[in-house]
Amino acid sequence: MKKFVCLLMTMTLVTCLLAGCGSEKKETTAETKAETTAETTGESEAAEDHSDLKLTIYSAVFDDETHAICERFQEETGIKTDCVVLGGGEILARVQAEKDNPTASVWFGGPADPFITAKEEGLLLQYESPNAASIEAKYKDADNYWTGIYIGYVGFVSNNDRLAELNIEAPQSWEELLQDELKGEIMMASPAASSTGYVILASVLQLMGEEEGFEFMQKLNDNVLQYTERGSGCIASVISGEVAVGVCFCHDAIKNQLEGYEDLLTVTVPSEGTGYETGAMAILADGPDQEAAKIFYDWALTADCQNMFKEYGAFQFLTAEGAEAPEAAASIADAKTIEYDTVWAGENKADFTTRWAELTGN
Repeated sequence: MKKFVCLLMTMTLVTCLLAGCGSEKKETTAETKAETTAETTGESEAAEDHSDLKLTIYSAVFDDETHAICERFQEETGIKTDCVVLGGGEILARVQAEKDNPTASVWFGGPADPFITAKEEGLLLQYESPNAASIEAKYKDADNYWTGIYIGYVGFVSNNDRLAELNIEAPQSWEELLQDELKGEIMMASPAASSTGYVILASVLQLMGEEEGFEFMQKLNDNVLQYTERGSGCIASVISGEVAVGVCFCHDAIKNQLEGYEDLLTVTVPSEGTGYETGAMAILADGPDQEAAKIFYDWALTADCQNMFKEYGAFQFLTAEGAEAPEAAASIADAKTIEYDTVWAGENKADFTTRWAELTGN
């Protein structure tokens, strides 16, 4: 009898356990389904919510590249996106002027030096994007006020026909820019007016030291025909033969070279070493549409966004994890670069541009 009762209790327990397991499995499946549905609904709701958002961007990259990026972002998120293309120095001036009533929320592209100035003046929002974690520390602000999206080297672009007339070769070093044959044959951006021009100045000062660097810039001034307000402004004059050599960012020169001027233009990087820009991005403090700005900021630090750059002739080296370096820039990928100190350059910009203007009379 005792054996029968024990057997009966055991069978009952097994039956309950099986029933319980079946119930638990059924419940877990239902919960998973509910969670999936909730996630899908949440994503749909987020997309619907995004369609009510809008964003204005100040961009210092090419017009066609800027508009393509804004259009892709709007397509993928539903956020209505407007963009205004200006030079890096112009953007800083506008952001400063609009401090009490900002009209844009994102500053996209251009060297990081003016971003540092903007940070010091309280014009940028502190934001740590999860997509910035894999980016090298030297390409982003330690306090998360700006993040690098590309790196572009300083170099020279030369008109081969004009060089042949002068009976000289394309310059391969900073020192070769000072040769007598190039008097009145060089153009570059003004360090006082252009962020590109300032990177050129800061690169020379870091490479040679402040005193020797300013002495070099004063000598170079004797060979410069004109200083432009935009970083790439010298390239058209090199193509036309107005001057023989332009000092600019290599990626801007390569873009023009590949637009039908492969035989006319030569792009070189100074053998002593060269500086580079960290093309940066930041969210503007007190700007409208901060939610949309953060969504764009995260997206711009993805390979999906940065791989678009080369489609529009932007041949810089990229910062996003998984982004592909442009083949067009392979010839300068191994160029000798200095340890360009972006923070130092940014902190000393006012003093250095003032001194440069006094020395050169520009």
